Amino acid sequence: MKLADVLVRPVITEKVNNQIERSGRYTFVVDKRANKLEIKSAVETFYGVKVTDVNTSVVPGKLKSRFTKAGFIQGQKSSYKKAIVTLSTGESIDLFSI
Repeated sequence: MKLADVLVRPVITEKVNNQIERSGRYTFVVDKRANKLEIKSAVETFYGVKVTDVNTSVVPGKLKSRFTKAGFIQGQKSSYKKAIVTLSTGESIDLFSI
């Protein structure tokens, strides 16, 4: 798998921002086929930082439904894989400069 295909996007939420400030842990949505070694090398290559740990989890899809003028619409959000990357002390990624 190419390194450009591994990282899909960073996750920006309040919970993730607290993790970044407290322990230097960044969260990314990654390709479902990517393993921890590929995720580590992709983050180190694209952001120029030293990664100490990678934790991954697959977030399951959820059923969603809503009422509209056309009637009851039901669907499913797709599942995805997320990776929580811990950087070495003193390292940081500026996600907001883009």
